[in-house]
Amino acid sequence: MRQAFQCTLLALSAWATCLPNAHATDLLQAWQAAQTHDREHAVARAAHASAQPQRDQATALWRPNVTLSATAGVGSSETDTQGAQFAAPGMNRSNGVDFSTSVTGGTSSRWAIQANQPLYSPQRKAQQQQLRLAAEQADLQWQAAQQALILRTTQHYLALALAQETVRVLDQQLTAVQQAAAEVQERFDLGSAPITDTREARARLAALHAQRWAAQTSLDVQRRWLADNTGLAPQALQPRLPVTTANTGAQDESTWQAQANTGNLELQMQRLGVDLARAQASQYQPGASASVDLVAQAGQERLHGSGDFGNARNKGSNALIGVQLTLPLWTGGWRSAKQAQALSQLEQAQAQVDSTQANVAQQVHATWLGLATGHERVQALNEALQASLSRRDATQVGHEVGHRTTLDLLNAENDTASARLALAQARTDWLLDSLRLAALAGQLDESALRAANALLEPAEALVRSAP
Repeated sequence: MRQAFQCTLLALSAWATCLPNAHATDLLQAWQAAQTHDREHAVARAAHASAQPQRDQATALWRPNVTLSATAGVGSSETDTQGAQFAAPGMNRSNGVDFSTSVTGGTSSRWAIQANQPLYSPQRKAQQQQLRLAAEQADLQWQAAQQALILRTTQHYLALALAQETVRVLDQQLTAVQQAAAEVQERFDLGSAPITDTREARARLAALHAQRWAAQTSLDVQRRWLADNTGLAPQALQPRLPVTTANTGAQDESTWQAQANTGNLELQMQRLGVDLARAQASQYQPGASASVDLVAQAGQERLHGSGDFGNARNKGSNALIGVQLTLPLWTGGWRSAKQAQALSQLEQAQAQVDSTQANVAQQVHATWLGLATGHERVQALNEALQASLSRRDATQVGHEVGHRTTLDLLNAENDTASARLALAQARTDWLLDSLRLAALAGQLDESALRAANALLEPAEALVRSAP
C-alpha cells in the first residue's frame, strides 16, 4: 500500500518536474536544512543519543563486576583471650592459657579485591528488559521526531507559499481595481458615470490596501519562521505551491486503518510502555529478589605499631572462591508496596494504549475523508475559477458598453481573486492530508516527501495552469 501511494504521487507529478522552477525554494532543500537548524529537532536528536547507552547498560548487567578497595590510616587493636589451649612443636600442650595483644596508634592498611559474576537474578533480567525497551522507545521517539519535522517544515513551507500567493493575487487585484478606478474617474469627469461609481472604486481600493498590508505582515512572519528553522536566507525563500492532485484518498480506509494500527509510531511507543510496566512489575514478584552469583575475593589487612607489650604487628590474609546465594527474607512491606504500584502503572499503560488506538483511528478516518474528497474539491474549485474568469471577462465587456456597473466589475474581480486563493488552499490541504495520512501509518519518510515535492510548482505556474 505504501509503495502504491508513493508511485501514484510520482506518476501524477512526473510531468511537473520538467516545468521551469528557477529561483524556487525546494521543499526537500528546506527539510534538509531544517534537520540541522530546527531547534525542536535538535532536542529530539539529543534525547535519542541515550538509546545506545541504555543498550550498553543492558548488556553490562550480566558481565562480571570487579571491585578493588584499599584503606590506609592510623588504627589500634587490642585482644584479650583467656582459657585458651596452646600447643607448639617441642612443647607440651597447655590449657587455660591467656593471650593478650596490644597495638596503639599504629599504621593500618587494608586492601581487598572482589569479582562477582551474576548467574541467576530475575530482578536483574527484568532490569535488562526495561533498558532494552527504553532504548527501543527512544528509537521510536526519534522516528516520530523525524516525521514531525517533515510535517512541521511542510506546513510552514506551504503557509509561506500561500502567504506569498495571497500577496501576489492582491497585487493583481489592486492593479485591476486601480485601473477600473482611473477609468471611472475619467468617465465621471466626462459626465458619463455617476459619482457613486468613483466612491465605490475608492472604497474597494482602500479595503484592498488594508488586506494587502495584512497579507504582507503574514508573509513576513511566515518567512521569518522558515528562515529561522532552516538557516536559509529570508530573501532567497521562494516556496512553491501544489499544481496538481490525485484521487489517492479513494484507497480503502480499512487498509489505512490496519496500517496505522501496526505502524503508527505513537501506538508502538504506548505498547512498549505496557511491556516496560510489565517488566517493572515482574521485579517485585515473589522469588524475584533471589540471586545467585559466582564470587571470588582476596584481601589482606595489616596493623603495625607499639602497644602495652612493646612493638607489635598484626597481619591477616584471606581468599575465597565460591557461589553466593542472596535471598531477602523481610523488607518491611516495601516490596509488596512496590509491586502494587507497578501493577497500577501496568493497568494505566494498557488503558493508555486503548485510548491512543481510538484516537489514531479517529484521526485516520478524518484525514482519509479529507484526502478522499480533496481531489473532487480541487476539481470543483478549478471549475469555479474558470467560471469566475469568464464572468470577470464578460463583466468587463459589459462595463465598457454600459451594461454592467462598476460595482459589478469590482465584485467580479474580487470573486476571481477569492477563487484563485481557494484553489491554492484546497491543493495545499490535499497535499498536507496525504502526508498526515502517511505519518499516521508510520510511512512518512524522505521518499514520501520527495513524491510530494515533485507535485510542487512555482506560484506563478498555478496561474498558468488555470484556464
